[in-house]
Amino acid sequence: MSDEPPIRVLVADDQAIVRDGLATVLALLPDVEVVGTAADGEEAVALAVQRHPDVVLMDLRMPRLDGVAATARLAVDVPSAAVLVLTTFADDESIVAALTAGAKGYLTKDAGRAELAAAVRSVARGQATFSAEVGATIVDSLIRPRPPASPGEELAARFPRLTRREIDVFALLVEGRTNAEIAERLFVEVSTVKTHVNALFAKLGVRDRRAAVALARG
Repeated sequence: MSDEPPIRVLVADDQAIVRDGLATVLALLPDVEVVGTAADGEEAVALAVQRHPDVVLMDLRMPRLDGVAATARLAVDVPSAAVLVLTTFADDESIVAALTAGAKGYLTKDAGRAELAAAVRSVARGQATFSAEVGATIVDSLIRPRPPASPGEELAARFPRLTRREIDVFALLVEGRTNAEIAERLFVEVSTVKTHVNALFAKLGVRDRRAAVALARG
């Protein structure tokens, strides 16, 4: 039997049957200890601060605080926790947003038990890990001819301190979108948008939308 301490894992998914199933599968591994489960990003961050997991298994689409925003928060609040995304989404935007926020691994929910176990162990050791589908998407995005820079890409280049999700919010804010409209476009809660808006205001050193828009257009 190994003398190494078990890998402490926190599971975050808004679907109870998925969350409980993952916790059960992981608890059966001899080198893993499930230290908690969370139903949304806010709860995941709060539990991680309390319990200091080695790995956070993170869904992307969750209420209150989505997985990307929660990953970004964890990078600041619990930097020792490696985020392993487990989601149904394997599109370019979702993958880039998660990795930019600080995720160390990315799997889709059709991953088998062995693949999940191997990924948890890899990110716990500090190694990046991706499912074959995600890896192919990343490679394809690198070799695919790039279209002209979008407003979001231009903002990202000009304001490198902003996270990918803050850039998404910033670009829509510059278009004149309301918080509710931004939330609808990004498939997140309005409260999540407000959190991103406040964060980007602080990083930009502005107090309101008008000043932020002026800075973007200046």
